Amino acid sequence: MSNLLKTSGSNTLAKVLTITANGILLSIPEGDFFLNYKDYPWFRNAPINQVFDVEMEGDYAVRWNALDVDLEIESILHPERYPMIMNNK
Repeated sequence: MSNLLKTSGSNTLAKVLTITANGILLSIPEGDFFLNYKDYPWFRNAPINQVFDVEMEGDYAVRWNALDVDLEIESILHPERYPMIMNNK
């Protein structure tokens, strides 16, 4: 099942549209995507202001500076190709 919810217009910014009990809704130029906490655990207990503080990192990635999280666009479009590897510091 795809995480793609709908196609966006020509927006060039990354934006968290909403935070729910199950995950976050992320809007990027490729569309709007629901990132659930099971697959993206970094957002589960993060402060709300840090989750909303997202930016595009060039054309190929999305970055949450305060959370030290980078996601390649390709991994959001095709998560099955990128098994999650978490580095616990």
